[in-house]
Amino acid sequence: MSGHATLGLEQRPDASSKRISYNRPQSQLLEAPYTAPPEPTNPVVRGLQLYYGASLISSVNAVSAYLWSNAGFTLLRNIPELRNHQPRFDPTVIPAHECAVDASPAADSSLALRGRLSSGRSNFPSVADYHAAYASGALTPLDIVETLLPLVRRDVSAPTPHSTAFIEVQVDMVRAAAEASTARWKAGTARGLLDGVPIAIKDEVDVEGLETKFGSKRVSAPTESSWCVKKLVEAGAIILGKSSMHELGIDTTNNNPTYGTPLNPYHQGYYCGGSSGGSAYSVGAGLVPLALGADAGGSIRIPASFCGIYGLKTSHGRVSRLPTPNLAASCGVIGPMGANMLDIEIGFRAMATSDPAHATSGIFSKPLVANLPPKIKMLGVYTPWVDRANPVVQDAYKTVLDYFRDQLDYQIVDITIPFLHAGQIAHALTCLTELAAGHPGSVADLQPANKILISVGRHTLASDYLLAQRLRELLMKHLAALFDEHPGMVIVTPTTPLPGWRIADPVDLKYGVSDANMSVRNMEFVWMANFCGCPCLQIPAGYTDLEGGGKLPIGLMGMTEWGKDEEAISWGYDGERWLNEGLKGGRQQPQTFVDILKTARSTK
Repeated sequence: MSGHATLGLEQRPDASSKRISYNRPQSQLLEAPYTAPPEPTNPVVRGLQLYYGASLISSVNAVSAYLWSNAGFTLLRNIPELRNHQPRFDPTVIPAHECAVDASPAADSSLALRGRLSSGRSNFPSVADYHAAYASGALTPLDIVETLLPLVRRDVSAPTPHSTAFIEVQVDMVRAAAEASTARWKAGTARGLLDGVPIAIKDEVDVEGLETKFGSKRVSAPTESSWCVKKLVEAGAIILGKSSMHELGIDTTNNNPTYGTPLNPYHQGYYCGGSSGGSAYSVGAGLVPLALGADAGGSIRIPASFCGIYGLKTSHGRVSRLPTPNLAASCGVIGPMGANMLDIEIGFRAMATSDPAHATSGIFSKPLVANLPPKIKMLGVYTPWVDRANPVVQDAYKTVLDYFRDQLDYQIVDITIPFLHAGQIAHALTCLTELAAGHPGSVADLQPANKILISVGRHTLASDYLLAQRLRELLMKHLAALFDEHPGMVIVTPTTPLPGWRIADPVDLKYGVSDANMSVRNMEFVWMANFCGCPCLQIPAGYTDLEGGGKLPIGLMGMTEWGKDEEAISWGYDGERWLNEGLKGGRQQPQTFVDILKTARSTK
C-alpha cells in the first residue's frame, strides 16, 4: 500500500477535521483533457469455433501474447506522469469516524430500521415485510421455505426456470434453519429483522455444508463459513442456496455453460449480468429480498442494474470473506444486493461487522445507521464521461439528476477525472493478472472463454503490473483532492452505458462466448470504484421499452469517499424516493416475478 507493508504507517489529517485517516492518499488534482477510448478490436469468438479454438489459443503462447497486446495493455507504458507516483497495491483507506462505536440505542434497533419502509410502499417485499408476517403469526419461516424449495430445486423431475439461478440447494439444511427460526419466533426470541428471511449466497464465498465452486468444475468442501456469511446466519437469515455466477467471476454476462445461465427476469432474450447474476436474479424475480454478491469489476452493480434491483459495492477491505480466498484481491469486495434500500442497509450492517482476524475489516468502525435525509446533498458529474452512455441511458440519467436537483435540493458540481480510458485498462490488467496468478497450471477444466482469458492474463510483465498500480495511486490522489474540495459529494454516473446485454445467439448459452469488446464497454463506469477502493451504490433509475415488446431496467450509481458506505446508503434512500414517487408509472415488476409472501399465504 503506497510502498508500506502494513496499514497505519501512512496517516494524515482529514481535510474536514483534525481526525486521522489511515492510508489515505495525499490530495493531488491532475487536470487532463478527456480522451475517448478507441474502438476495441478484440476478436469475438463463439460456438464451435470457441469450443475448439480455446484449447489452441491457450496452448499456443504466441497467440495469447498477441491477444494481450491487442487488448491495449501496452498503453500504460506511454504515460510519463506515472513516473511521479509510487505503485499502490491495495486501495484500502480507513477513515476516522466521529464515533469509533455508535452508542445510540437506535443503532441496533430493528424497529428503527424497519421504519425506513412503510408497509405497501414498494411492490417488492422487503425484509421488513417478512418480519411483519412472522411477528403477526400470519406466516412462519417454514411456510416460506416450503413455498420456495419447489421453485429453486434442481434435483426434481421438472425444475422451474428459477432453479437455474442456484448452483446448489441442500433441502435438509434449509428446512433445519427454517424450523429453528420458526421455533425462535414462537418462543419470542427472534433475533431481529433478518430472522427467518431467505437469502442467496453467491458461489464465491464459503458456506459450511455447501460446496464452493466459483461457478466452475473445481469443487471444494469448506469446513466453515466465510465471516460475512456467519454474520448473516447469526442474525437468523436462512441460506436458500448458492447462487450461480460467471465461472471465476471473470466476465459480466453470467453466461455459464456448466450450470446453466439464468435469463433476465425482465426479458428472457437478455443476460442477467454478472458475475453475481444468480444473486441478482433471485432478488429481481422476488425469490429473496436480500442476496450476497461479490464485485471486482462491477459484478454486483452490473447485474443489479440489469435486473432492476439495488446493489452496494462496499469499501475495499471493509467486509471480511475469510477464510475464502479473494481471487482478485486488490479490487474484489463482498456486498449486499437487495430488493429495497432497507434490505441493502440491513444486509450491509450484518456483513460489515468487524472481523478481528481480518487485517482491515477489524479496524473499520462499526456500521452506523444511515442518515435520513443525507447530511450533505451534492452530486459530482463528469459530463464527457457520462456522454459515453447510449442515448436512452443518458436520458434516464439526466431525468433522475433533474429530480435530485429540483425536488430533493441537491447541488450538481462539475468535476474532472484524468486518464479514464487508461484507468480502465489498468483495472482490467490488474484483475486479469491476479486471476491468472491464482490459477496456475492447466486450464483444461475451465470453460472455453476462460481458458483464453486466463492464458492471456499470464502474459502480463511485472513492469506493466507496476505501471497499473502507479496509475491507481494517481487516480486515488485525484479523488482525495475532489473529496477534500467537496466533502460528502456523491460522484454519479450511469451504472452501465448499455440498457442490458442481449443474448446474441442461442449457441452462446451452450458454449459460452468470448466478446471482450462488449465486456469492456459494459464496464466503462464501474471499474473506478473497484480500482480505487471507494464504496459505490447501484439504484434502479428507470426502464427502456424494447423493440418487439418488453422492458429492461436502467441503473444509476453513486460513488462516495472511502469508508463512507453509509453516505452512499443515505443517498440511495433518496434514489428510492425517485423510483417510488418520481418515476412515471413507478417501479415495474419483471415478467417472472413471484410474490413469495402472497404465494405462501394462499397455500397455507
